[in-house]
Amino acid sequence: MNRMESKTFSLRKEDVERKWFLVDARGKTLGRLSSEIAKILRGKHKPVFTPHVDCGDYVVVINAEKIKVTGDKMEKKEYFRHSGYVGNYKIIKLRELLQKSPTLVLREAVKGMLPHNILGRKMIKKLKIYAGEEHPHKAQKLEKIEIDA
Repeated sequence: MNRMESKTFSLRKEDVERKWFLVDARGKTLGRLSSEIAKILRGKHKPVFTPHVDCGDYVVVINAEKIKVTGDKMEKKEYFRHSGYVGNYKIIKLRELLQKSPTLVLREAVKGMLPHNILGRKMIKKLKIYAGEEHPHKAQKLEKIEIDA
């Protein structure tokens, strides 16, 4: 077999075709939903997936405030942040963060499942999360997908 006969396909960023998907988060488990969304943002659901190219699609998530978690994570799961100053270490519980900013919980879960580099920062920008039913993306002709979470 000649070495030139079996070429590996590699997608170029100019050839990427993007779609828009709508996901309803009502009653879905946080981790399972996040991993499926991360897979779509990354482009792993496509046969032309190329690891070094952002070939994923856009995802619009509605009803983020109605997401659920299993076990006693509502009371025990904590989110940390630090300003860089001495003693400015803030901790907030999942229950409080869901009341304060329900979109941040899902965004942080998905962000942790994407690559931690420039490519991952590009991918997270394609995620649009809304706490309620309303969203301003009707013109994009969203394709509703059902995620079993």
